[in-house]
Amino acid sequence: MKQAMIFAAGLGTRLKPLTDSMPKALVPVAGRPLIDHVLQKLKMVDVDRVVVNVHHFASQIVDYLNSHASERFDIRISDESEQLLETGGGIKKARPLFDETEPILIHNVDILSNARFDALYKVKADAVLLVSDRPSSRRLLFDDDQQLVGWKNMTTGEVKSPFPWVKEADSNDQLHRFAFSGIHLFYPSLFDLMEEWPERFPIIDFYLKACAQKTIKAVIQPDLHLLDVGKIDTLDQAEQFVMKE
Repeated sequence: MKQAMIFAAGLGTRLKPLTDSMPKALVPVAGRPLIDHVLQKLKMVDVDRVVVNVHHFASQIVDYLNSHASERFDIRISDESEQLLETGGGIKKARPLFDETEPILIHNVDILSNARFDALYKVKADAVLLVSDRPSSRRLLFDDDQQLVGWKNMTTGEVKSPFPWVKEADSNDQLHRFAFSGIHLFYPSLFDLMEEWPERFPIIDFYLKACAQKTIKAVIQPDLHLLDVGKIDTLDQAEQFVMKE
C-alpha cells in the first residue's frame, strides 16, 4: 500500500476574494479543483490512502472528497479546525491515520508540478526531499552524499545547521545548495523524534534538527517545473501549466 498526505488546511489569504467563500483546495484550475490535480498525480504512482488536513471551510473539502474521491482512495481527514499546526505539526497530529510500516508522500495542495514521485521511493533514507537548482532565496544545504546538513538564506547569509562545521564549509563552496519543492517522502521512523516537539512547527525546522541523527536525503530533479498557485495572478499560469502537462 502507498499512502500520502495533502496539506489543505491553509487559509488561502493570497487567493482572496475566491477564498472568502471556499477553501484554497477547491479553487478551480482548468475546470477542476486544485486538490483534484494533486489526487490525479498521486493516483499515477498507485497511492491508495490519502490523509488530508483541513481547517478553512473544512466541511467543503470533506464533502468534496466524499463525493469525488472516496471511490478512488481511502480518504482520511485530519481536522485542524481549532488550530493550524503548520507542516510539521500537521504530520505529527495525523500520525494515527497512517500505516507506520509504509512511507508517506507529502504534497501541498497548491503546488502543480512535473515531479517524478517514483524517484523518491528509490532512495533509502528516513526522509527524501525533492529539490532542484532553481531561483530561491532559501536553500537547503547537502553534502556530497546528498545528506541534508543545513539551510541558508541567500539574501542575508544566515545559516542554520546542527553541525558547527557547516557554515565554514558553505562559505568555501563545499556544499550543494538546492531549493526545496515542498514534496517529500516521510518515513514513520521519524515519528518518535517528533514527540518532543510542540503541537505547531514547520517540517523543515524538524528536518534541520533530525538530520544530525537520521538520514535525510535529497533527490535532485534538474528539469523540475513547479508552480505555486498561491495568488490570483497565478491562476492563468496554472491553467496554462495544466494544459501543457
